[in-house]
Amino acid sequence: MAEGAPPFTGGFLNIRKEPGWTSTDVVRRVKRLTGVKKVGHGGTLDPIGGGVLPVCLGAATRFAESILLGTKAYTVTVRLGAATDTFDSTGSIVREVDARAVTEDRVQAVLPQFTGNISQAPPAYSALKRDGKRLYDLARAGVEVKTEPREVVVHSLALARWAWPELDLAIECGHGFYARSLANDIGVALGSAAHMSALLRTRTGRFDLKDSATLTELEARSKAADWQALLFPLDWTLQHLRAVVLDPLREEAVQNGRPLPLGEFGERPGDFVPGEQLRAYSREGLLVAVLVYEPARQGWRPDRVLPTA
Repeated sequence: MAEGAPPFTGGFLNIRKEPGWTSTDVVRRVKRLTGVKKVGHGGTLDPIGGGVLPVCLGAATRFAESILLGTKAYTVTVRLGAATDTFDSTGSIVREVDARAVTEDRVQAVLPQFTGNISQAPPAYSALKRDGKRLYDLARAGVEVKTEPREVVVHSLALARWAWPELDLAIECGHGFYARSLANDIGVALGSAAHMSALLRTRTGRFDLKDSATLTELEARSKAADWQALLFPLDWTLQHLRAVVLDPLREEAVQNGRPLPLGEFGERPGDFVPGEQLRAYSREGLLVAVLVYEPARQGWRPDRVLPTA
């Protein structure tokens, strides 16, 4: 930490992950370069994939969920003619077909069925758990893995490039979406076969590819002792919440986990819905906590309280 710099509390790094790295690899590297012990990521990105990987440091790990629940944008490269057991190019081919009959028009025709609220089965080779074990560990051990379809949201889906036997799709989607499953399902819908050959995550929540930094850049900043210049603030993922400022007495109450009474912020019936959240700041502009509106308990409950001293 540079001389005269404030004590480190936490923040977010927007790392541009390179293909071949796991998300856990990136977290380990960030720990070594920054010296911060408490580090996590805001949503797994497949090893084959590159692009935006938000990394939470210190107190920011408390807000990882606010990243996970945000929308994401990807460019997905799909290769026609072969399906694999992992649904991507890292797996073994389980079916090959002659895909010369698949045209750009046929691809355009099937895309609407993968837009909106859709049912999607996660890949057998995924980080989801069953009985405490990762599915990919079970699959690699030869255990038959069958995943149950679940509803995911695809806000937009468009053909961005056509270069048979490959095509690029531009996707904006919600939490729990698997680009690999989409590639496989499109192959099925075409009466053919397909798998994901490349993946680029261009945005997740407020973290955008244009604002990202590579691990090489982080290393250079670390050597120059100014890596914190790359940090996004603790409240970066909370900007969609309304904000309030607490006086010292209310700040102390929140710091001690005591709820604030209804009407504390001049709200009237109907101004908030149960479960709604507020960002609460000190008079010095430091994030104190997230407050949750719980009228049944007659108050604003402090949640994810942060130290301000």
